[in-house]
Amino acid sequence: MFEFANTEILWLLWLIPFMLLVFLIIRHRRKRAIRKIGQPGLLSSLMPLVSSQRPVLKFILLLLSLVFIILAIAGPRSGSRLREVKREGVEIMILLDVSLSMLAEDIRPNRLERAKMSISRLIRNLENDRIGLIVFAGDAFVQIPMTSDYAAARMILENVSTDIVPVQGTAIGRAIELATRSFTPDSPASRTIIIISDGEDHEDDPVHASRIAREQGISIHTIGMGRPEGAPVPVTEGGSRFLTDENGNTVITRLDEATLRGIASAGEGMFIRAGSSGTGLETIMNEIEEMDKFEFGELVYSEYDEHFQFMAALALILLIIDFAILERKNKWLNNIKLFK
Repeated sequence: MFEFANTEILWLLWLIPFMLLVFLIIRHRRKRAIRKIGQPGLLSSLMPLVSSQRPVLKFILLLLSLVFIILAIAGPRSGSRLREVKREGVEIMILLDVSLSMLAEDIRPNRLERAKMSISRLIRNLENDRIGLIVFAGDAFVQIPMTSDYAAARMILENVSTDIVPVQGTAIGRAIELATRSFTPDSPASRTIIIISDGEDHEDDPVHASRIAREQGISIHTIGMGRPEGAPVPVTEGGSRFLTDENGNTVITRLDEATLRGIASAGEGMFIRAGSSGTGLETIMNEIEEMDKFEFGELVYSEYDEHFQFMAALALILLIIDFAILERKNKWLNNIKLFK
């Protein structure tokens, strides 16, 4: 398959017909001016070394060299060459709470946005580890399967919101069960789960799910988003209206630190409460860095065979030929009828 890396550069090829049009206009005006001076046949005998074909040839060579220069800058490439790369690292599955309570603003700008910023910063600093993302509220869904494509992971993360899971609640246990099934099958890599949640209104037994995951060799860390004193949940941008219960009372969402500590303890991991200075994700990553690294399966990605060198070489050759050809005839070579 042949293609160009920078297809927008090819728009410069429109310069070629424009330059050709300008050249033809100039040639026409030049001939008309010569006719005003005298008969073309008489003038040619008076100027035997003037060539009418050499400027045309030189201009054609110049146009062709410009075409090849534009094609070279556009980055012609073909096929794909496969290269095998091996990486050593761990597999990290992040479980992000996207329930409505994560919109509380006791952590600025709110719990969810602060969590997303920390995850994005984590992904930016990864090198060899694999990462995945599960979002959960009343149900859990794999949002990013285990991957080493960090750019794609960050792009998907940007679109995560509380609307992404239609069922409200905090099903941490269900998210842990889904995470244990979402690691790479039969991989020897160390596996860990990081749960980012306020821990409130859990609908199952997350501590039991954490204990089962640990029996499968998976460590679990938790990050508590929010403050124990709680905060209202805004339902409009700017916090002018807040979520209310059936009696019209403003709902206050509080950090359930005990549950999150219990999950981390059962998973033999760390619990960190997020604060105004950060979520503590960096501290957990330092702990993960101490885990044993294993060689992942071969990561295969494609590379293209670049062909810009050939285009550039052709442009250079044409420019050298154009430079070597003089616009006037050479009186010593005049007898060689290469040009009339």
